[in-house]
This record gives sequence, structure tokens and C-alpha cells, in this order.
Amino acid sequence: MALKRYTASADTTVSNTYEPNLITRATGANMGASDVLDVFSIYGRQSTSSAEVSRVLIKFPITGISADRTNSTIPASGSVNFFLRLYNAPNSKTVPKDAKYVFMMVSQSWQEGVGLDMEGYADLTLGNEGCNWMSASDSTYWKDINNTLLAGGSYHTQSGAPNNQVNTEIYIFDKTLSDGTENIELNITPWVEQWIAGTYSNYGLGVMLTASQEASSSVDALAGRATGRADDDGELENPSGSTTSYYTKRFFGRGSQYFYKRPVIEARWDDITRDDRGNFYYSSSLASAADNLNTIYFYNYVRGRLADIPNLGADKRVYVGIYSGSVGGDYINGGEADDAPPSDIPVSGATSANTGSVQVLSADNAGHVRSSYLTVITGGIVSTGVYSASFAFTGSKNPTVLKTIYDVWYTGSDSHKHAHNATGQFYTGSIVPKILSAVSISHKPSYYINLMNVRQAYHPDETVRFNLHIREKNRNQNIYTKATSIVKTLTMQSASYRVYRVVDGYEAVSYGTGSELHTGLSYDETGNYFDFDMNLLQPGYAYAFKFAFYDSAVASWIEQDKTFKFRVVEYEY
Repeated sequence: MALKRYTASADTTVSNTYEPNLITRATGANMGASDVLDVFSIYGRQSTSSAEVSRVLIKFPITGISADRTNSTIPASGSVNFFLRLYNAPNSKTVPKDAKYVFMMVSQSWQEGVGLDMEGYADLTLGNEGCNWMSASDSTYWKDINNTLLAGGSYHTQSGAPNNQVNTEIYIFDKTLSDGTENIELNITPWVEQWIAGTYSNYGLGVMLTASQEASSSVDALAGRATGRADDDGELENPSGSTTSYYTKRFFGRGSQYFYKRPVIEARWDDITRDDRGNFYYSSSLASAADNLNTIYFYNYVRGRLADIPNLGADKRVYVGIYSGSVGGDYINGGEADDAPPSDIPVSGATSANTGSVQVLSADNAGHVRSSYLTVITGGIVSTGVYSASFAFTGSKNPTVLKTIYDVWYTGSDSHKHAHNATGQFYTGSIVPKILSAVSISHKPSYYINLMNVRQAYHPDETVRFNLHIREKNRNQNIYTKATSIVKTLTMQSASYRVYRVVDGYEAVSYGTGSELHTGLSYDETGNYFDFDMNLLQPGYAYAFKFAFYDSAVASWIEQDKTFKFRVVEYEY
């Protein structure tokens, strides 16, 4: 599973708007328990130059994200992106068009509160727990790093970083909504990584209109509040602001009854395993260098769990020797049983911690693996207990001679150490290479797919591995084949899934076919598979999987017809 959602742990709206009497500002109002969040700016409602502003504060459970990274539920920094997702809440009011929303990190701890009233603003903090336009909590005003009183929240800006972090980059994001009813999806990876690292304390984020779209206002500094900040009743000084109102943009809050509309941070990453052991090809002039590349994997299970091999060194290197016969001799269709195995070619000297350099190996006419430079394949760690190595394999003039090759995984610091005598030998596998060939007719395949192990119902705390069986629909089988053979599954190198709710078609998980590939299917010698976390789905409903395969001929993803339905149900006690 390459998708994980974290719902907001606190959210609220703060505003200096006027109460219905248009006399008193609602700066003390708290809206922490409301199921919607409100961002707006109103110019000239109370008087010809009055200014009213509303902003949103949202906090997410960064400790939970950090814990998931520690236990390898999500990958390390640089291998995962974090997206803020806010969902439009339709309302009967006008909706501002071409509004530009600014997103900044909050620089001060705040209390969510329990206020609900977003119309009359009657739920005042007044010493009770909760923040408002003027105060971060029941006992603390909004302040900057110099203890200057603020209004509307305290935020990290380029000019207002904490004194001990002045050299740390501060990120400010923005998003323009042309129609006004759009949802917001924003990559906030730098913020999340800074929160996880402790570079900045996690006080959440603020959402507001840009300064040029918040209402114009010129005020006098009163009661100790600095010029350029706010006056006594919370009106912001913003002489270059807008003389046009932007009213009102609403988002669903964390208290919304709509499960899929609550504010979330969505972690996405590419966890696709592309194990070519069962789909291994000789190099061919019909394919590009990239398509001639094969990647094979080794999985180190200790007591049923994936675990790193100890004492590999900081770079986690492993080496792979390729044999045309078993260790100790006995080539396939070549040589005598007591022949020494072909040289498995010593270490290349690569120091990469990933899959390492690409090596090209060749086989002679007898089916023996040869290399004039005596170079082994350098592999490396992919994730906990998972190692891979990549290489191209050039066949002989008669590649059918070589029926099977054997991959031996080992370690060692001696650049001339062979796998057959290495003391750190881990695993020996087998590979049956295939031959890539052209055809004389145009062929556009269509597929029959089956989700092999789908059940009728699942519980929210389950993470399930699903296996696909794929074959071409127009495959012709003779009677003998049908009676005696198990039809092998095809392997789709580019495949993706989505999940929708059956009752209304709502897309709970969309295709991840962009840069993150978070819904891509893995594959190994058994075929395509993927892991799915049922916690992503609201219990009590029926859902369906749909699949799409990438068609390189048309450079597009083609959705398959078949659907696979299931339910997510709560436990019954």
C-alpha cells in the first residue's frame, strides 16, 4: 500500500467579522466544533470602508506520521510526498471566483475550542478553552517572536522566523481557485518533513486570502498593538488590500459527517516491486536499453518477517553471481557434471546503496555465462529485508541452449571473491529467460482479469494483499492444453487500481498514475499484486475495485471492464 491518510486533529475558524447588529465585532467567537471552515473577506458592509476577515486554522497528527515512518509504514524522507486535501463545502452564499488562498505554518500553540455558531458568533471564548481572532488560547494572546500582539493568528513568514532558526527555509504556499467551488490539493511535503524533524514545532497551518484580497483597511494602533498589525477591535492594517469582497469559501471540517470530505494529509509514494524473475528476457535489438534491463529481487525473511541482513556495511551492498549451472558444475545442456561453474565475475567496485550499476552479461553458444571483464552484478537494499539487482543478459547465437540460469546472492569485500566460495552466501534462485520476438500481424490485446482472493467483506483494520490473474481474452487453447495445463498469468508491467463506492459511484481512491504511482501494481514471478489498507474506506458500504493497464501503443491508460465488489464492515460485539 502506497497511500496513507491522516485526518486533522484540530481545526477552527477565527474572524473579526461583525455580529448581526453590525456594531460589535465577533473577535471573541470560537468555532472549534463546527463541521465547516470559513475563509472570506468583506469590504464596506458596516461602513464605506469597513473590513472583515475570516481565516482557518488546521492541525494534523504529525506524531502519528513520525511513528509510521519509524515502523516503516511510510518510507524515509525523499521517497514520499505529503498532500494537504481540503474539500469544498457547498453553501447558499456567493462563492468568490479567482480567489488566491495562502497557506502558512502557524508559529504558536492554539486551542481548538467547542464553539459552533458561525452565523451569529454567539459562542465566545471569554475565559473558556479555545482560540479566537485575538487569542491563541484562554490565557494567551497571539504574539510574534518579539512578543508583539497580533490578531488573526501567528505565522512563520520570511521575515519572522524564530530567532534560533533564522537560517532555516520557510515555505509559504498558495492556490488560486478560478471557479471557487474546487477542492484543494497541495503538496506540503517540506512542512511535514520539517515538523517530523522538529525543525519547527507542529502548530498546524493557517489558510487565508492573500493580503491583496483581504479587505483594505487603515487603522490606528491602540492598546499596545503595533502599527501595521491590528487595532483594539481586531481590524487589520492593510491599506493595499482589496475594496472588493471575497465571500465566502467553505471547506468541510474534521467534524463533518462526510467521511471522505474531512481535512487530511495524504501520504503517497511509489512502493511498486518490479521483480522480473518470472518475466526475464534475453537482450534484443528489438528493444531499447531500458527495456532490455531485468531487475530481480531477493527477500530475506526471518521468522516470517522481512529483516535486513546484518553486517552488510553502511551502503547495504550485496553481490549477485550468475551461473549457467548449479554451484559445483553441471551446466544446463553443456559441460560435464564435475565441471567447475563459470566464473561469476568479481565485484565491480560500485558503492551505491541502491540497485547499483547496470552490468551486461553474455552467454556463449554452449549456454555458459561469460564476461571478458569478470564483473559481478552489484545490488543493494530496496526496503527492509528486500534487495534487488539489475542487469541485461545477452543471449548466445543459440539462446535455446541455455534453458535456466542461476542467481547466487552473497557478500564479501574481496573484489575477486566468487559466489561459489564466498563465506557470506545468502540465496540461490533460478531464472528461465525468454526470447523477445516480433510478429507479422497487428495485435491489440484485450484481457480477462480475475482478482483471485477477494472476499465478500473486510474489517477496517485489515491490510490485504490481492493477487490478479490476467490472460488475453482471444487466446486460443487446444483441447490438450485446456485439459492438462494450468494457464499462467500474464504480467502487466504498468497497472493501476481505483476504488469506488457502489451506491453512488464516489471515488474513494483514485488512480495513481502520475508521478507518485501510489496505486500501481507490483509484480513478481507469480504475477501482479497489490496491498490495500481497508482503513481508507468508510465502513458500512459496498465498494468495487477497477483496474487500468498502460497501453504503450496509444500512450494511454486503458480501464478494464471487470469490477470486483466487496464490503467493509465494523466488528460485531
